[in-house]
Amino acid sequence: MHVCVIGAGVVGVASAYALARAGHAVTLVDGNAAPAEGASHANGGQLSYSYVAPLAGPGVLPQVPGWLLRHDSPLRFTPRLDPHQWRWALAFVHACRASVADATTAEMLRLAYLSRDVLHAWQADAPFDFDHQRNGKLIAYRSPALLDKARKLVAYQAQQGSDQRVLDAGQTVGLEPALRGMGATLAGAIHTPSEEVGDCARYTQGLFDALGALPGTQRLMRTAVHRLRVQGKRVQAVETAQGDVTADAYVVAAGMGSRALLSPLGVDVPLYPLKGYSLTVDVAPGDDTAPAISVTDYERRIVYARIGQRLRIAAMVDMGARDASVDPGRIALLKRQVSEAFPQLDLSAARAWAGLRPATPTGRPRIGQAPGHANLWMNLGQGALGFTLACGSATLLESLMAGRAPAIDPAAFRP
Repeated sequence: MHVCVIGAGVVGVASAYALARAGHAVTLVDGNAAPAEGASHANGGQLSYSYVAPLAGPGVLPQVPGWLLRHDSPLRFTPRLDPHQWRWALAFVHACRASVADATTAEMLRLAYLSRDVLHAWQADAPFDFDHQRNGKLIAYRSPALLDKARKLVAYQAQQGSDQRVLDAGQTVGLEPALRGMGATLAGAIHTPSEEVGDCARYTQGLFDALGALPGTQRLMRTAVHRLRVQGKRVQAVETAQGDVTADAYVVAAGMGSRALLSPLGVDVPLYPLKGYSLTVDVAPGDDTAPAISVTDYERRIVYARIGQRLRIAAMVDMGARDASVDPGRIALLKRQVSEAFPQLDLSAARAWAGLRPATPTGRPRIGQAPGHANLWMNLGQGALGFTLACGSATLLESLMAGRAPAIDPAAFRP
């Protein structure tokens, strides 16, 4: 079967690679000059397999009013005259029920563990360097009450196979001395020793190169996709700036660009862009001013990942942002907050970036056949977990397209 995959972010490239490994002819199409130019470019870098609790949870809604009123909030909401924004927001509120969040967490953990196993298997088969390491992860809490609540999530995720433990402040600093800068504000942390990090852009580029070495593959970059041409219930071609691309089946994995392609076909996907920011700081080997273990500052929603000789710092959710431009005010706030937690860290040469995470209200991606179209498939909506879930999502998609029983139950992710 010849498959055309639209989108060269980490999810799209992983999808193309999984299909090509399975023996399909694959054409990958993207309007950018290189892979991973969108949300995959400078994301947080954490491969957070054991911590995939959705953004929508029972503890979120009580915090929203305070976040919206604070100038230093991790969440900024810009209301628009956009019915889709408000439908998405209402669906998000509905997903904040404990029963929904618990079910979503279990489903996402299964997908995340599949993704971990697939990434490891692919690396064992055809290894390449993307600053990959298993250095563990700390979720650091300032509030003792929130740390106590986190114990319940640890207990629940342990039932799903997670290996985590709760640390007090002294144990946390003993494990990661760079957190001493938080001082008395640190209540403790959740430690997950199995978590990993890597450079998402380098990983995507590595898969992209490996894809090009497989037989029957074609990579069409700088090829902007205009629309999908449909006759009846089948896609006939992808119309691009360089002409039509035809195939037997088509996969839309274009992040936020997916809505514009699918909506004219009557396929309404619940995607909304959640804008996030990152800083990249060069650190010398042995520099203990930056954490060696991945850290998430829970209350401030800031993540820190040591990727080779760089520290990646990612944070914030801007809902209602129109584009991926860097907001100097948000970057200045991020730098202030980072300096409070890590006062010895030099941010003077930090490189700023922003991207649009393609999120669903529940946090669950949509993977499977597009409703009403026999040869159209979707792999989208991974949100902030695109790097973590890419390999599992791609493998699940390939199994469904081949008509094989997948490794996990696909029902939760069905479009």
